[in-house]
Amino acid sequence: MAKPVSIEVYNPNGKYRVVSTKPMPGTRWINLLIEQDCRVEICTQKKTILSVEDIIALIGDKCDGVIGQLTEDWGETLFSALSRAGGKAFSNMAVGYNNVDVNAANKYGVAVGNTPGVLTETTAELAASLSVAAARRIVEADEFMRAGLYDGWLPNLFVGNLLKGQTVGVIGAGRIGSAYARMMVEGFKMNLIYYDLYQSTRLEKFVTAYGQFLKANGESPVTWKRAASMDEVLQQADVISLHPILDKTTYHLINKERLATMKKEAVLVNCSRGPVVDEVALVEHLKQNPMFRVGLDVFEDEPYMKPGLADLKNAIVVPHIASASKWTREGMATLAALNVLGKIKGYPVWSDANRVEPFLNESIPPPAASPSIVNAKVLGLPVSRL
Repeated sequence: MAKPVSIEVYNPNGKYRVVSTKPMPGTRWINLLIEQDCRVEICTQKKTILSVEDIIALIGDKCDGVIGQLTEDWGETLFSALSRAGGKAFSNMAVGYNNVDVNAANKYGVAVGNTPGVLTETTAELAASLSVAAARRIVEADEFMRAGLYDGWLPNLFVGNLLKGQTVGVIGAGRIGSAYARMMVEGFKMNLIYYDLYQSTRLEKFVTAYGQFLKANGESPVTWKRAASMDEVLQQADVISLHPILDKTTYHLINKERLATMKKEAVLVNCSRGPVVDEVALVEHLKQNPMFRVGLDVFEDEPYMKPGLADLKNAIVVPHIASASKWTREGMATLAALNVLGKIKGYPVWSDANRVEPFLNESIPPPAASPSIVNAKVLGLPVSRL
């Protein structure tokens, strides 16, 4: 028998029981569920990552839906338990769902939600922040200052890389990659080289127009190039940010061989998925090339880092905080709750998962729809015409 876990309950007499495996930012998500006659139970167990057994205990004998986290293993065991409890909906509070066995969810008729459309600018901002911090050695300098080692200005103290006029490389020019590219091009007047399977016409038009603006004002115009391969980006760019999806073609995309082709003073940033980078190879490359720098928000074996990475001054490492702005995290919680609520209430699925503003506008009621259900087509769920 599963050991009980501690919970906090809202609207105890609600008709529908919705469980959240973690406390989430803001209160709007709770209020939206309560207003629709849901009993909301939030796990308050002092554990960073809940086990499968913990979540089974949370689900119990009757549960209409669960809001979960990307650190949890949602496979056959949990979807079976949720189905037995009468549940028909699960939503990750994340855009990614590598932790979810969607086929198992399909088997038990459980709708799987995620939260795209609300992370774009926030994630791009962190990638840009890591790019600047790594290029200008800001974290190293901060630690040096705090340690009381600064005793006066020196010509060679923490000399880093100038960004203006250099080339920024983007691998994966989707919403986040394009937003990052625009920040770096417009903010630092960098030239752009990008690789994506699909042409990013809007991004190209933006860089062209900005280049024309600079030229009209007597400055050197910025340029763009769509690379024929990822290797072309890695070889030519001074700052490279990774924004691909994670699949078998992008696993260890950055490996020993590709690292060797990059510029010796390049900056590499990863805010996408940890396994895109061969972390062991990266540690060795950083040791051998002290002016090569990285900024990492995600890790291959998260929450752990490969041995040696934490000791390297030319690596900036942060704990998966790309989406950690107040607005974004509260928006993710809202979207995850509405995914579950929509399935419980029999609402259709929103037609465009990336156009989420109507769900986040607090001055009006949200649309009667689930914002994003990744297996909607397989389950035959109707699509909203709103």
